[in-house]
Amino acid sequence: MRRDRLTRALRGEPTDTTPVWLMRQAGRHLPGYRALRERHPILEIARTPELAAEVTLEPLRRYDVDAAVVFADITLPFDGLGVKFTIDPGVGPVVERPLRSRADVEALRPFSASRDVPYVGAAIERFLELEAERPIVGFAGGPFTLASYLVEGRPSRDLVATRAMIYNDPATFDLLIRRLAEMTVDYLRFQAEHGAAALQLFETWVGALGARPFERHLLEPLRAIFDAVGPTGRPTVLFSTASSHLLELLGRAGADALGVDAREPLGRVRARLGDRLALQGNLDPAALLGSPEVVRREAQAVLDELPERRGHVFNLGHGVLPETAPERVGELVEFVHAAGASRR
Repeated sequence: MRRDRLTRALRGEPTDTTPVWLMRQAGRHLPGYRALRERHPILEIARTPELAAEVTLEPLRRYDVDAAVVFADITLPFDGLGVKFTIDPGVGPVVERPLRSRADVEALRPFSASRDVPYVGAAIERFLELEAERPIVGFAGGPFTLASYLVEGRPSRDLVATRAMIYNDPATFDLLIRRLAEMTVDYLRFQAEHGAAALQLFETWVGALGARPFERHLLEPLRAIFDAVGPTGRPTVLFSTASSHLLELLGRAGADALGVDAREPLGRVRARLGDRLALQGNLDPAALLGSPEVVRREAQAVLDELPERRGHVFNLGHGVLPETAPERVGELVEFVHAAGASRR
């Protein structure tokens, strides 16, 4: 069951214990990754399969997590669109020429994952050559989150330019979302073809939208993505933050599971949506900055939100913080497995 623990939980099937993996488990809190970053920029690592696979493997060598997550960035497919961008370590993705008009959107090149991001597939395959016991999670950015970077030009708290486009030029916004949704389908299918066992869509910033614009402009594109990816047979996760006001709409998007940030207790999510969707989450990453006792207490509180245990993948409400001690992560994983098994 070890290899299937994650995928069974995402499908709502019984497991021997609660599976656990962590967003950004391969990243800045690990010494191996930090040493590699001293020699290579982040995009170079992501575009070099051997380096990406090594980063992906580092947490599995340290922790008993139930899955790896491919080392990549949601902006990598921008290469195929003809969008020039960099990743500033202190800022995030920075787009050289933000998209502000219909002409800008129409100028985007057609995307082909096999042509434009072959290194992601190669990194997944390299990982699977080296790790036979645990699966790997593939992922992509959601269309709104990607659109926000393309329109704003960089991370933004308020997404003013993106939201303004929705109201002032909705036809152009919808065209951009369609193009990005088509790209995302191809990218996720590509990862599944190369061996990803589950697929997560990071629609991280969609909580910036109200319910009406979300339903009008995003719900159908998200449904289209999950409908198109469904034939791969891979379970799917839709993750977002600050989106409790959209919960019922997100539940209609077609994913097998919802990734929940730390703001909304899982028990309330279950009460609002019922048991038709699996849930993933949702320990506050800052809890890992506490003592072992704090980590155990807060992890138990998350587990207690879903006493039936079935259909739950333990994760954080967002990514592992750079300040996190690796020892706390290892203790968390061990605790979740022990506590999850004791309640089966």
